[in-house]
Amino acid sequence: MSFTSTGTDSDLGATCATPTKTPIPTTSTTTTTTTTTATSLCGKAPRNTKIIGGEVAPPGSWPWQVSLALPLGHFCGGSLINEEWVLTAAHCFPHPSTTDLVVYLGRESQKGPNPNEVNRTVTQIIIHDNFHEPVPFNNDICLLKLSSPVTFTDYIQPVCLAAPGICVKPNVYQTVFVSLALAQNLMEVEVPVVGNRQCTCDYTDINTITNNMMCAGLSAGGKDSCQGDSGGPMVSKQNGRWIQAGIVSFGKGCADPNFPGVYTRVSNYQAWINRQITSNQPGFMSFTSTGTDSDLGATCATPTTTSTTTTSTTTTTTTATSCEHLLYVC
Repeated sequence: MSFTSTGTDSDLGATCATPTKTPIPTTSTTTTTTTTTATSLCGKAPRNTKIIGGEVAPPGSWPWQVSLALPLGHFCGGSLINEEWVLTAAHCFPHPSTTDLVVYLGRESQKGPNPNEVNRTVTQIIIHDNFHEPVPFNNDICLLKLSSPVTFTDYIQPVCLAAPGICVKPNVYQTVFVSLALAQNLMEVEVPVVGNRQCTCDYTDINTITNNMMCAGLSAGGKDSCQGDSGGPMVSKQNGRWIQAGIVSFGKGCADPNFPGVYTRVSNYQAWINRQITSNQPGFMSFTSTGTDSDLGATCATPTTTSTTTTSTTTTTTTATSCEHLLYVC
């Protein structure tokens, strides 16, 4: 419908009064663009204020920790490395299947309320092609793709990953192992790295320790990962960021003396991980631990002759570089 109003248009003589201009002080504005990539966010735990060895972790202390569960309950741990990928151990999936597999994030207890928890199913399981080659537990690494991305909160954050070339010095480089297994509550314990030379001596008759493995634990025992902890992260704080150096792999018993826990060496797998995750790739961080490498003088006592009267023992010494691992020179 159209229409025309009658009368005189009062707006014809309207004028604007121009006020006296007052100089405006010159200001500069800086615009900061905030990225939300895994690299910019990883390794930050806003609610982590301290380390409590072998005790219950306060809520939000380890926001990348996940619990992998089937209908019968928790079976392995893992770590969130970006908004839709989880890092864990290959041996957690002897028969890979996403059926009924659930990933819990932000969980603090296997029993009781978890107000900060979310869960996702899994759409893809990627196990390293050379798992168990050439020796058992070599390349014990696996990636899980979540059914949908998670939203980061103070209780759900990605962890940084150790980049290739890090220098790790045993008994100087302290790590924190985090567990959300059958202990019901999220637990944390601080343990020192054990050099591969010493660890090779410890596991001589049990399993070959390869360059893709690293070890951590106390020679006296008492602190270690155990059943249900597999796939969980071993982390260290460097320059204000928490960096995952290891994935719980295997060991002899639980916290037995002279048998440290064995972990997959994360720094060896940046290329493999980035081949699987092509967008918003995880944050990899480099660092060098300081101090003296206690593994330089590691020796293995090898009995060579036994008789009714005397026992002769020879000692084998491994030539070493300045760091824990021949591949990682400071």
